[in-house]
Amino acid sequence: MAEQSPLDRFRGVLAGTARAIARDPEVEVAFASESGAQGGKLARVVSPGAGLAPKLVAEARGAADAVALRLRFHDAKLHSGLSPVEPDARAVFDALEGARVEALGARSMAGVRGNLAELAEARVRSDAITRARTAEEVPLATALGLLARERLTGEAPPDAALRGLDLVREWIESRAGGDLDGLALTLDDQGAFAALARKLLEDLELSASEDRPEDEPDEGGDEDEGEDQGEDESEDQDQDAGASGGDMEQRAQEEQTDEQDQDAESEEQDDEPAEAGEQGETSAAARPNRRPNEPELSGDYRAFTTRFDEVVEASDLTDEEELNRLRAYLDTQMSALGGVVTRLANRLQRRLMAQQARSWDFDQEEGILDAARLARVIVSPGHSLSYKIERETEFKDTVVSLLIDNSGSMRGRPISIAAISADILARTLERCGVATEILGFTTRAWKGGQSREAWLGEGRPPSPGRLNDLRHIIYKRADEPYRHARRNLGLMMREGLLKENIDGEALLWAHNRLVARPEERRILMVISDGAPVDDSTASANGGAYLEKHLRQVIGWIETRSPVELAAIGIGHDVTRYYERAVTIMDAEQLGGALVEQLAGLFELRS
Repeated sequence: MAEQSPLDRFRGVLAGTARAIARDPEVEVAFASESGAQGGKLARVVSPGAGLAPKLVAEARGAADAVALRLRFHDAKLHSGLSPVEPDARAVFDALEGARVEALGARSMAGVRGNLAELAEARVRSDAITRARTAEEVPLATALGLLARERLTGEAPPDAALRGLDLVREWIESRAGGDLDGLALTLDDQGAFAALARKLLEDLELSASEDRPEDEPDEGGDEDEGEDQGEDESEDQDQDAGASGGDMEQRAQEEQTDEQDQDAESEEQDDEPAEAGEQGETSAAARPNRRPNEPELSGDYRAFTTRFDEVVEASDLTDEEELNRLRAYLDTQMSALGGVVTRLANRLQRRLMAQQARSWDFDQEEGILDAARLARVIVSPGHSLSYKIERETEFKDTVVSLLIDNSGSMRGRPISIAAISADILARTLERCGVATEILGFTTRAWKGGQSREAWLGEGRPPSPGRLNDLRHIIYKRADEPYRHARRNLGLMMREGLLKENIDGEALLWAHNRLVARPEERRILMVISDGAPVDDSTASANGGAYLEKHLRQVIGWIETRSPVELAAIGIGHDVTRYYERAVTIMDAEQLGGALVEQLAGLFELRS
């Protein structure tokens, strides 16, 4: 039997410790790109990498301890029964319960306390609280979870969260400081703790002070899924929302027709999200002027507000340390699959280089000596020497933009293979002299973010338009060398990134970036695994609202735009949307499909 690697031995020790803490011999540990999305008795833990860096080892221990403590001290059925139905309130309720079970372990075990402190720092690093500039941007679930942890264990919040926490601390303390103090008295009683947590939510006016809105009819199913998953803290909400997104996708696919658009992005200057927001609409009645490259579509598509949308560099969504860890995880995935995609990419490169190097004009007066015609000069010395000139290749003046769906339904194997394929194709096309841009699209929140809150605050006017906050991500700019953007592609491995997908506006954003490029030929490749899905928008405007918009945007690009559009659907028939498209049923086929689609596009001009 082969000797175990240090990483495998560490995982074995981690699993044994988790079983001891949970008092359950069936607990297992699996390494992943990040902790969270736990299910059953399997702890998905951040891999510390083959080097077993001490800080990453401590974070992995903390993640395993958190899962073990949850299995030991948390009653999922009781939690589900007492959980509020409002998404924001439920996220806070989950965070408070997470603080409770971790405090029980931290109080009784010094080693666990240290590990959980490292985990708290790791969680905060990738949380929006570190980027918050105003109180409205601070995620209350994170803030209240940290304040509860401070009360229950005496541990100060991580330094990275202090600035964001200070924006809301006074408001929280003035309304619910007494409730936070009382949590410590009910630490050992989950039911009593939950009752006090519900009172805290009411004092903060997060719990049902208004009727349940009609735009989230499947909330009950979400709670059930949260119970089955037994997830850590606010990951419950992310997984549940992903499930309801799938249901909404099915409903959206049953309704069809055409529609209209308004690209709610602020283009290149959106690298500064706050500044971009200042230019947005503030109500559904306000319609911004159409940009030069936007289609003039019929219909009623609009964004209720664009103030909270963002176009962001991948490197700005997390810190350097996490980017390195996520890239290392992507590299481990590539070691198993990369060989297949690399062979396909090499085939694409040979096709492109063959077009580049084998196009000549013969019988020229100057150029490269044509050795193949030297024989006739020898036979008939009266013949002059013959030269040849290589023709310029058309595809060299080309830019390819790869637009990748970063929605929750891409979680797991599909997003891993999309990232691997994008990585290898970027390298391949760069070697061939083809500029390549890699973009992603998702939303900042599940089921509507601050846009939806603004709509509720204005009294829910009818037909509000898009009700979620867009997040468009730049992984690699067209002029950026692959080596500079290499780490950014690992960000796709971060599960908390993947939320909902509003394809029509993402397509226009990527299209407009291409139109602004100087290259003569522009190609846009879309990778998606489903129809547009955003529960809040669909509930308030009709199930087919986003899909109709996507159809009109595609139709306009295919018939009126100089951009060449192609798509690949993963497990979803995109041929009903795109004229040039292919559908694959297995994510493993993505690399081959990408290569074939690109090769076909280039050969159309040969």
